[in-house]
Order: sequence, then structure tokens, then C-alpha cells
Amino acid sequence: MSPAGPRLSLLDLATVGRDQPIGEALEASTVLAQKADSLGGFERLWFAEHHNMPSIASAATAVLLAHVAARTERLRVGSGGVMLPNHSPLVIAEQFGTLAELHPGRIDLGLGRAPGTDQVTMRALRADPRASDRFPDDVLELQGYLSDESLVPTINAIPGRGTKVPLYILGSSLFGAQLAARLGLPYAFASHFAPDALVQAIEVYRREFRPSEQLAEPYAIAALNVVVADEQEHAEALAASVLRSRVRSLASRVPAYAGRLDDAAVDELMGSPVGMQARHMMTYSAVGDIDAVRDYLTRFAEHAQADELMVTNAAPGLDNRLRALELLASE
Repeated sequence: MSPAGPRLSLLDLATVGRDQPIGEALEASTVLAQKADSLGGFERLWFAEHHNMPSIASAATAVLLAHVAARTERLRVGSGGVMLPNHSPLVIAEQFGTLAELHPGRIDLGLGRAPGTDQVTMRALRADPRASDRFPDDVLELQGYLSDESLVPTINAIPGRGTKVPLYILGSSLFGAQLAARLGLPYAFASHFAPDALVQAIEVYRREFRPSEQLAEPYAIAALNVVVADEQEHAEALAASVLRSRVRSLASRVPAYAGRLDDAAVDELMGSPVGMQARHMMTYSAVGDIDAVRDYLTRFAEHAQADELMVTNAAPGLDNRLRALELLASE
């Protein structure tokens, strides 16, 4: 970890509230990006590829990145991540090569091995169930398209070739850590929803890291949830609302509850295995006023041995999220 302390970045899930128009949710993400850009203090802003999830509007990740990058000036923007098994490496190279040509020096390409959805939706995406087995080779092919020398004879990404868009490996297990180390790429751990292997994965990544053209030394990013407000009590109330939303989202995939997720049903679920799963997913969450959150971020960075923290600005409501950015930027 850097002796100056970890950098701070943002992961935006383009969250769609209950009964909220999707266009309004995307506009809120744009407003938040512009706020973060104007405040300074944030290294980058990433969006994640998820499909068939009513509460997340970032499925067309490269399209959303183009929109946000065009409306900001300083902030790096990128994917956290593109689920590469859903795509041809050439197509992703062309998409992010285009972004890099439009916004030089501001585009990141985070890559994940999971499909970012369920098995039924994966079939609708025409994704090959075996594609995840080819992930390491696909990363190398993609990297070649973005470099000066394609690994596939006669095939070049145009746009893309020579842009050298920086790649990041995302993961929540030792597989991603080992791959990032072997390829000499930065590694980002999804501890904001999959906390179990965080410490071990980053230890493996640092121990096995091999320098590359992109990166001379290991660089680890750890994600966590943040709910910060001016007053501790307000932050705790917002965090309780976030937890209920996570429970509702998980339960929506359970047939017995899918049609009746009113407040009474969520109350019932809070003490169920679904509620316990939601709490476990939010193991790493900084909740409170800025003093409490600052202390948590410091401890978490040391715990994870992270060079950079990527926070989800999880509070419901645009005003609450804008205020959270102001508080975080002040630190």
C-alpha cells in the first residue's frame, strides 16, 4: 500500500429505485459523475455490466461510459467491469479503443470472468457457457488488439490499436488474483458484495505478481460500501434502507416472494436466510458521519493492503449521494 495512503474511487451501479424511470436513474448517475469531477479527490469512476436486473441500469456499459465521459473533464471513467465471456475480445477492443480516442488518457477497462447475470439470461445473450474457461486467453487477445501488435494475424482493432487502454482484472476469488499477478495487471477485488476471500486474494496477488509493460509493481483495489451523512443517526437510517433494498433485490429471484415484495414481506425476510445473505454481502460497509467513515476507510485499507479503495455511494436518494460525495472529497 502506498505510504501516502490509498486513493479513493467510485463504483456506480446506476441504481434504479422502486418505480423510478430508468432515464431518471441514468441522469442521476451523470449528475453524480459531474459532481465528483468538479470536487476532485476521486481517482476514477467505474460502471459494472449487469443484465436482466431491474435495479441496475448499466448493462450497456460502454454506451453509458461514453455519455459520462463526454460530460466530465478530469475523472477517469471505466468498466468495473465488462464481463468478457459475454463478448468478442475484438468488439470490446473496438468499443474501448473508440472511447480512448475520444477521451485520451481517461479510459479504464476492468474485466470480469463471470457472466454478470443468471444462466437463463446468459443464453439470451448468446453467451457460450464455456467462455469463462477461455478468459485468460481472451484477456491476452484483447490486450493485443489494444497494443501495437495484434496476437491474431491480419486482425486489428480499429479504433483500438495502439491506444494501450489499461486493463484491470476484477474478481472475488483466488483465480482472478493469480491471473492478474501472472499477467502483471492491476487487481480489483469485489469485496463490496463478496467479502470472504479478500485478504487471501490480495496476499496471493502481491506474492505472485510479475512485472509487465503496463505495471512494474502490484496495484490492488478493494471495494466497499459507504453510507456517509452529516450525522451518524441519519447515516444509520440510510444504511438500514440500503439493506432492505438488497434484501428485496435478492428475494426478487426467489419464486415464492417475487410477486409480493411489499414492506411487510421485506420485514418478514429480514430475519430469513435471504436477510442474512444480504448482511453478509455488506460485511465491508463504512456507515456514519465523516469522522467515523474516515476511520473505517483507514482501517479497511490496512486490512485489505489496498493501494486504492473503490466505494459504492450506496445511500438512497440523489441529494444524499451528492452530499456523500462532498463529505468524501473533503477528506
